[in-house]
Amino acid sequence: MTSTFLVYPSSPTGNNRRLELAGLDLWRMARIDNVFVYPSRINIDRFKEALSRTLSLWPFIVGRSRLDTDEHYFIEMSDNPIPVVLFNDYDSVKWPFDSNVIRDFYTNSLSTYLDEVRVANLFDNTNDEPLVRLKLTHIIQSNEWIMGISWAHELGDAASCLNFSNTLSRLYQHMEPLEPLPIFERRLWKHDEIDSSLLFTMKHFRDAKPLEEMWKKFMIDQEAYDQVNLSFSGEQLVKLRTLADDDNITIQDALTAYIILTLNKYCYYNDDKRRILRTNTSVNFRGVSDSIASTGQIGNAVFMMLSDDFQDPYSLSSIAKTIRQSIIKSRDPKFLKRWLATADDAMRKMIHNNRLADLGFVPNEIIVNSNLRYDWADLVDFGYKDKCRFYTGWSGAFYLRVFRLNPICKEKTYLSRDRNAAEVIFRLEKDLKAKFLNMIKEDIEENFKNINK
Repeated sequence: MTSTFLVYPSSPTGNNRRLELAGLDLWRMARIDNVFVYPSRINIDRFKEALSRTLSLWPFIVGRSRLDTDEHYFIEMSDNPIPVVLFNDYDSVKWPFDSNVIRDFYTNSLSTYLDEVRVANLFDNTNDEPLVRLKLTHIIQSNEWIMGISWAHELGDAASCLNFSNTLSRLYQHMEPLEPLPIFERRLWKHDEIDSSLLFTMKHFRDAKPLEEMWKKFMIDQEAYDQVNLSFSGEQLVKLRTLADDDNITIQDALTAYIILTLNKYCYYNDDKRRILRTNTSVNFRGVSDSIASTGQIGNAVFMMLSDDFQDPYSLSSIAKTIRQSIIKSRDPKFLKRWLATADDAMRKMIHNNRLADLGFVPNEIIVNSNLRYDWADLVDFGYKDKCRFYTGWSGAFYLRVFRLNPICKEKTYLSRDRNAAEVIFRLEKDLKAKFLNMIKEDIEENFKNINK
């Protein structure tokens, strides 16, 4: 049985103000779809009240997308309601998936648990498409509850979506929202700030393609490559960082370097066409400079930072140090301003020409998009401490995604959770998957004693 109700802000705060989006926000035809699983009841009345209060604090979310005649993009904060679908599932016995955070889009879509934002309708001034849609599913037999959130990417990146979801969870528990409070205004970049010499690092924009071509390429990659899900304990991650032998190296640097080292050593040794020589890392630039983006910024405050080539692609330390050097460079406000202004202009031109960014595989590169700093399951637990599980979809060829591990439930008992552990997901050639996984398994069993430092 399915029903839908509308939730309005508890008090209107948008008052039809228009907020112009930067070019960096124009991730057209893209959305963030997340699912949270809870072991027991979500009280509908409390949920409605918490959502209503959240929407008053977030008038940006209950707006509508608008495009003017000069191709300026806006969110009109019109205090519209959010649709919430409620579905009572009498057929399922229990939540059907294991604890792996990333579901394989090609074989196990999460769409059943989502009311997806119709992204094709956004910025069409004749449509009234919500920018966020929610769905609650109650599995009757197990009494599990599932919340699915579908979030238009124009609103902001994963950190923005998490901030909103966390506020909803906290207000549901009668707790105050975490600081900093959301800031919706964003910097609009000027043409004279552009540095065209940086365009060579932005292959994903330069190779932008029409939607139909991008979708075809995406499905080819989904068929040609298999998804790999790896789990590392907190202790194992500390060991890898120690082996990297540099105090400046982070856990994430060492983890990325280890994945690359293993691929190079066992899958692409002496293969000039396939050996991984550099990373393209998704970097959060909030807090580098308030004139660029404050820590409370709601928007797409990430950019792709291309590293130099590794001096030694078979050395954990060399790879990790090169990655860290690129991150340090990305924190330079002068460099960051030039890069963002250039990318902003490239994205506006891309959208003007009806193209989408190509985030597909590039020879000798691996993309890194890490959520290791965010504990999604903990931050959106609605009071079910260490019993909420978080899921999301999509994996790409040599597109490294990293998340905290989900709590594991066995026979209705939740096991002790390793809060410092991580899950790594990407797609790899089918014929190399078994070999790669076997080498990872062997390294873990031997406590990484054969790692090339």
